[in-house]
Amino acid sequence: MDWNDWRDFLAIARHRTLSAAAAAAGVQQSTMGRRLKSLESRLGAKLLQRTPSGFVLTAAGGTILENVERIESETLAIERAITGKDSKLEGPVRLTATEGLTVEVLTPILAAFSAQYPGITLELIADPRHLNLAKGEADIALRMTRFTQNDLAMRKVAAFGFAAYASSAYLDACGVPDFARGMPGHRGVLPKEQMSDSPQRVWLAEITAASRVALRANSYYMLVAAAEAGMGVACLPRFLGDTAQLTRLEAPTSPPVSELWLGIHRDIRDVPRFRTIAAFLAAGLRRQAPKLNPPS
Repeated sequence: MDWNDWRDFLAIARHRTLSAAAAAAGVQQSTMGRRLKSLESRLGAKLLQRTPSGFVLTAAGGTILENVERIESETLAIERAITGKDSKLEGPVRLTATEGLTVEVLTPILAAFSAQYPGITLELIADPRHLNLAKGEADIALRMTRFTQNDLAMRKVAAFGFAAYASSAYLDACGVPDFARGMPGHRGVLPKEQMSDSPQRVWLAEITAASRVALRANSYYMLVAAAEAGMGVACLPRFLGDTAQLTRLEAPTSPPVSELWLGIHRDIRDVPRFRTIAAFLAAGLRRQAPKLNPPS
């Protein structure tokens, strides 16, 4: 048996579609489909059944799922143990963060890092989802919420200010929103639910309680574009909103400051290349503090 076969099986079982599983594995959808058929043919058993809502485990697939997950856990532990013996400042580092953060904040930091450490290859995964570090989906993650896994080392590396914004065209047409009353008669462009697990969630719900939702999106760039197009009022990080073609609006209460956390698996945190980039990121983010959380 080839571990790659079981890794594909887990990807399809978790993502439910061949396209999503293939994207996670970095292969073509047709390749993922062929691999599943080949595995089931060799085993002489159906492991996953295609349904209108996606692939689901068959009885045989459900029986072996826990065993395969244990194999995955042990395989990743072996990889981390080997990586932990690596003492050279070279090799790959996979970093995940949201697109807005990577483009607007991290790019100059990573450019300086790459110039200083040319032997380290950076792989940047711009994704609003929380990738699983324990399962090896990334090496280092930057998130606007604390990590909850016990096997991760984490540190707070920055604070982000937020504010409400609207375009001048929207304000001319609809007037300044009354945030104290929940913006009645106004439209909001809001983050999707999976982006709402933040200190701003309650504040945003209060100031937009009486408004109509014109758009929800899982990208702050999309929210900026929608607000600039006059679709409604958006709550944005200051590092995005202050540089956009928007007017910052005053609310009765200020939104809570969001904390940015860096997480890394404990098994690899002392590997020189991971330790070095973690320290470099923290220092670079400290230097950008006035941009990330402006005093006024």
